[in-house]
Amino acid sequence: MKAFLILEDGMVFEGVSIGSDREVISEIVFNTSMTGYLEVLTDPSYAGQAVVMTYPLIGNYGITPDMESGRPWPDGYIVRELSRMPSNFRCEGTIQDFLAKYDIPGIAGIDTRALTKILREKGTMNGMITTDENYRLAQILPRLKSYRTGNVVDKVTCGSISRLEGRGKRVALMDFGAKGNIAKSLNKRGCEVTVYPAHTRAGEILEGKPDGIMLSNGPGDPKDCKEIIAELKKLYDSDTPIFAICLGHQLMALANGADTHKMKYGHRGGNHPVKDLETGRVYISSQNHGYVVDTEHLDPAVAVPAFINVNDGTNEGLRYAGKKIFTVQFHPEACPGPQDSSYLFDKFIEMMGGNQ
Repeated sequence: MKAFLILEDGMVFEGVSIGSDREVISEIVFNTSMTGYLEVLTDPSYAGQAVVMTYPLIGNYGITPDMESGRPWPDGYIVRELSRMPSNFRCEGTIQDFLAKYDIPGIAGIDTRALTKILREKGTMNGMITTDENYRLAQILPRLKSYRTGNVVDKVTCGSISRLEGRGKRVALMDFGAKGNIAKSLNKRGCEVTVYPAHTRAGEILEGKPDGIMLSNGPGDPKDCKEIIAELKKLYDSDTPIFAICLGHQLMALANGADTHKMKYGHRGGNHPVKDLETGRVYISSQNHGYVVDTEHLDPAVAVPAFINVNDGTNEGLRYAGKKIFTVQFHPEACPGPQDSSYLFDKFIEMMGGNQ
């Protein structure tokens, strides 16, 4: 079946339908990872977006247990070539069936690298995936231009409190769309991890007397999370050690008077270099974000930049003055991606007093 990707600037790509054949409008973003497509698909940070994979062959090892959550989250999936006969001793199915099961539409057979160049030059755009060969641009383009992702944190956060048992420090993990390996990275270091829904009140979390608080990654514009930001300010004032990743990093900054803005096309992939401003050392990181913290008007009495992106100089982390709080824009838990910065979980445990 033919399928079409229609961008809000009027450009149309023709390919073949994969997964569900329903029509969808979404924000079109690209990921440059060469492997780990399943971890990308199951990363809740992609809720509200359709993902373009720049690597030309996707699905060659099928569906394996390497999932970051219980289901895929993107609105749509866009690939150059989809492997329909995967080969791997852990393979449990095909991407085609996986997308169809969760009613996610996709398109294959288009030049994804040409599409990526367009998104880099013009910036992230909204788009539609449709199988309607009689589409009318004049009717579709206004819909594309008016589309907004909205507050998707509510869509991806957990519905109830859960716990990973451990004999070490007790960590409260706020789930704004957390990748599974965040809790696992803490748990394998001995931590007892209690996972809380995104809108849990600060008072409830503090009543549990955690040794530290972890703020997770998540999707969407951080400024849409006004109620969460207000609660994070209370956590900041509590003097409890806090470590934040990605959206959590942005939300903590907003809670303390900083600002954020949308990037032209964001950082999504497993090869982004970040520099530790204290040591001068550069790490290769996994990233997935379309918004960034502004540091031009950041009050140094509150926080100072800790990491920057080597490619474009944007902020990649903050250290909070007089507080046991540090936050990063990248993903130290990776999955997929390099493990260079996983030491930050050890730093967090040291901040909580270690596992004596």
